[in-house]
Amino acid sequence: MAHIVIACDKFKGSATASEVAEALRLGISDVLDDAEITCVPVADGGDGTTDAALSISFERHTCRVTGPFGRPTEAVYAYDPGSGTAVLEVAEACGLGLIPASEVGTETADGKDASSSGVGELIAHALDKGARRIILGLGGSATTDGGAGMIARLGARLLTDSGDEVAPGGAGLKELATVDLSGIDPRIAEAEIVIASDVTNPLCGDEGAAAVYGPQKGVAATDVPDLDDALSRFAGLVEEELGVRAGSFAETPGAGAAGGLGFASLAVLGGTMESGADLVLDLVGFDRSVDGADLVVTGEGRFDTQTLQGKAPARVAQRAREAGVRTVAICGATDLSAAQVRGVGIEEIHALTDVEPDVARCLSEPLPLIRRLGRRIASNME
Repeated sequence: MAHIVIACDKFKGSATASEVAEALRLGISDVLDDAEITCVPVADGGDGTTDAALSISFERHTCRVTGPFGRPTEAVYAYDPGSGTAVLEVAEACGLGLIPASEVGTETADGKDASSSGVGELIAHALDKGARRIILGLGGSATTDGGAGMIARLGARLLTDSGDEVAPGGAGLKELATVDLSGIDPRIAEAEIVIASDVTNPLCGDEGAAAVYGPQKGVAATDVPDLDDALSRFAGLVEEELGVRAGSFAETPGAGAAGGLGFASLAVLGGTMESGADLVLDLVGFDRSVDGADLVVTGEGRFDTQTLQGKAPARVAQRAREAGVRTVAICGATDLSAAQVRGVGIEEIHALTDVEPDVARCLSEPLPLIRRLGRRIASNME
């Protein structure tokens, strides 16, 4: 009896990791009806990290927080009372997905004005539940405020020369004169904060949050230099308040993640940064699941060079190889060569476009096609 582990990430915008796994399970079972199939949804620290936690022992919690442009929104997070661990995604509180695409870059949704305050509210809600360890998944944010909104909601005071609170968003930081961290929620110091991210950008400069990611969030190219200067001002005052060397946190790889939420999470929350993919694989017990397996099936919506740089499917394959288990993959589409895929330990890759050339259908109706790929993979095992 074959033992198969399905460890797929989401097909972004088309299917969740759990939906992908179920479609694959059905397809494999169509051919190998006696196969032992274990589904382990995975993610790389961004979208889908909470879903991965909810697939195991974690409870689903919902709270009302302030969205990136001040509108209330419902945010979901996962919590395990036994371990006191909460899994949060910043995208739930300040994500681009909360903004209609038609509004991004307009006066009502200008990226330089987006605030991460809802992330602070989400963290506070988890602490109220009793969380002692918080896994903060960075990715998909609409913000470029360095995490200023987040720490303000957790008790920091960010003041102008006249003693007023600075305006929300990264643009407001250009008026910042004083940073006072004495009022930060004391529970932060007692909790373990783990930052899940594979982004390596610093906070400022040519490779920083404003320059690299700002335009994707509706920041006009002409506003990027001023926004970068505002972030640099914020970082300098935070590091001065902390009594550390200038650049100690701002220059750390990953400080620019999620519009600079990486910086505030490291500097003010005292977080430690870990590979998002490996953190999730550990969380869901991937190594235990793959022990004794005959095959691992991994995948995500698109396989490209970013996939090879430590994203979830690549880490799944590498850890499966360490366990002596072979891996195949599925995706919506790929532009990688067979040699590139084999380089991370994936023996073969099956794309939806192999069975359905209509890309629009692959995007709108992926699950029947994924089931067909499951049949193909199982047939190759017979």
